[in-house]
Amino acid sequence: MNIEHIENRARSGVLAVRWSDGSEHAFTHADLRAACPCSGCRALRLAGVAIEAPDTLRLTVIEPAGTNALNLGFSDGHARGIYPFAMLANLAAALC
Repeated sequence: MNIEHIENRARSGVLAVRWSDGSEHAFTHADLRAACPCSGCRALRLAGVAIEAPDTLRLTVIEPAGTNALNLGFSDGHARGIYPFAMLANLAAALC
């Protein structure tokens, strides 16, 4: 599934996504940071360490990464995670 539209609602800490099938999902910036797919964060989660992401955390960078992913940067300085659209769709389903 592809993303048709992205709206960063920075003030409220939400990234709203409209998918190619017309469905929509609003991710909190904190949920996105906690789910970071980079190797460092993945290793921490596998070791049983939760990624701390306060509600005050904000997205500072949203860039395309190829044609089917986003590179997201956060106000805590973390900007190494590439978020494939498929991973975001799975995360949306898990958060519902």
